[in-house]
Amino acid sequence: MIKDLKICGVSDPETLSYILNHQHPPKFIGFITNYKKSKRYVTYDNLKNLINVDKKKTSFVSVLVSPTNEFLEKIKDLNFDYYQLYDVDPLRTFKIKQKYKIKIISALTISNEKDVDRYKDYLDISDIILFDSKGYHKSESFNHNLLERVPDEVNKMIAGNIQIDDIPNFKNKNFMIDLSGSIENNEGKKDINKIDRLLKLFAKT
Repeated sequence: MIKDLKICGVSDPETLSYILNHQHPPKFIGFITNYKKSKRYVTYDNLKNLINVDKKKTSFVSVLVSPTNEFLEKIKDLNFDYYQLYDVDPLRTFKIKQKYKIKIISALTISNEKDVDRYKDYLDISDIILFDSKGYHKSESFNHNLLERVPDEVNKMIAGNIQIDDIPNFKNKNFMIDLSGSIENNEGKKDINKIDRLLKLFAKT
């Protein structure tokens, strides 16, 4: 079965409260913290209030693309359990983890086998390796069969335009999955009904 579930791109308190109080909450909730190109981006002032809640057993993830040192200092006291880092090399990832004493999800964007093999550079640093598409905020897909070369013991998460109806197809897999665009409405806002369906379906896997 799928190991765990992450809902990414939450940006309003109503949706967050619904997810946290659901009968089957996900293991992770992600917040777009510094990537302003994303429609799911949350400003710092709104973020402070949004995540200042009881997380219960769910881990909060700050999604960061090439964060500056200044920005990392700005968010260091916020209610996050993980930093999900895009476009951050292994050495800087290590320094961030050591300085802020936080768990790390290293996000690799994938289009070929060479991209996949970069996970080896992060194995001793990151708590989770996320394999995502090149589309970043655009919820694009990539060939998940490329991940067959990654050993079972690697703690991995997969993103990239995964749909709710894909969940049953992930049975007997040894990874976590990350969804965002597939649980939104036509206006790009998180859809409570889709989230409910996702969480109930995941609970059955």
